[in-house]
Amino acid sequence: MGKISPVNAKYIVHVKISIEGIVDKPDVIGAIFGQTEGLLGSELELRELQRSGRIGRIEVKLENKNGRTSGEIIIPSSLDKAETAIIGAALETTQRIGPCNSKVLVETIEDIRITKRDFVIERAKELLKELTNKVLPDSQEITEQVTQSVRMMELVEYGRERLAAGPSIEDSEEVILVEGRADVLNLLKHGIKNVIALNGTSIPETIRELGSKKVLTLFIDGDRGGDLIVRGLINAGIEIDYIARAPDGKEVEEITKKEIHKAIRSKITTEQVKLDLGIIQHIQQIKEKIPELEIQSNNLQERRVIKPELRKFKDLLDDLVGTRGAYILDESMGLLGKVPIAEIPNTIKNLSSAYAVVFDGYIDRNIVDAAENSGVKYLAAMKSRVNPRETKIELITSNDF
Repeated sequence: MGKISPVNAKYIVHVKISIEGIVDKPDVIGAIFGQTEGLLGSELELRELQRSGRIGRIEVKLENKNGRTSGEIIIPSSLDKAETAIIGAALETTQRIGPCNSKVLVETIEDIRITKRDFVIERAKELLKELTNKVLPDSQEITEQVTQSVRMMELVEYGRERLAAGPSIEDSEEVILVEGRADVLNLLKHGIKNVIALNGTSIPETIRELGSKKVLTLFIDGDRGGDLIVRGLINAGIEIDYIARAPDGKEVEEITKKEIHKAIRSKITTEQVKLDLGIIQHIQQIKEKIPELEIQSNNLQERRVIKPELRKFKDLLDDLVGTRGAYILDESMGLLGKVPIAEIPNTIKNLSSAYAVVFDGYIDRNIVDAAENSGVKYLAAMKSRVNPRETKIELITSNDF
């Protein structure tokens, strides 16, 4: 008889059989051929289909238990799906096998091509992953790696204290001052060459001289240590013009190129920092000298607490420029979601935890009303069409930054 290779089969018919007695495999195969003979006409005769190779070798698996026989019949087919389904239905007409009553039921018709396709997809994923892990970097990646290495090799020693610095200190009108050598290396890696390090807690005379003849920007870490450096340099009389800060909780040596440029663009004048520090110190002096005014000083401090929130709002607003979108924040300044401006009222109405909304547009009465009803504390946007005195919500615009 003709056979069909599993490679050529398109479908596999899986058939369950249950027989009320003990029979052997030849009995099952004989019953199938005998009881379907002439049922479907000469074109779908099982014997002829096997001879022509359109039906493959019929496999029978049997198990005898407690005087009964059960098992499975597997029939590979290269017929089309309609003809294969007809063959499957014809098998179910087999009512006796040998001398015993039987029940034949087609459990499923498996499409081999789907199984093969699934295998191909999964295998292709594995091959692509291996290729991605082993493939050489493209020319752009190679260029970037070489460029970064060259930039980091440009580290020099500057001044009598031999401070770690970039090669462009003398040629630049503006110099960026950082805490240590690792900070210098990170900025050099990202193409910033007019950078120099303090290299310790004492103030080098080289830094004092640079402050007197160049525009000096102090770039500090986003933690309390950065604040201490600011205080130390200001108290030492170093002429610092601007102060830039790394993102909260991050150090200059670890931040990305985007974070570096964003921090430098957001630098503030030293005069503003001095004002902030002066107010805080003044509050402390009042608390120490006049205990009965402690409540008033606490109120002043509460008004200063808005500073870190202002910084957060400014960063988010910078990200939103040109998007006409809005960020919804919770009380811990965590991001709840981003929505179009038009959806702000409905969104905050359904969010009981909405604490602040930052968006690229105008604060109008409709948004203010929705915010008041939803318990929102801050609205931060480019501009406002609502008088701050007309609402209990803190309205913050780009002018406040």
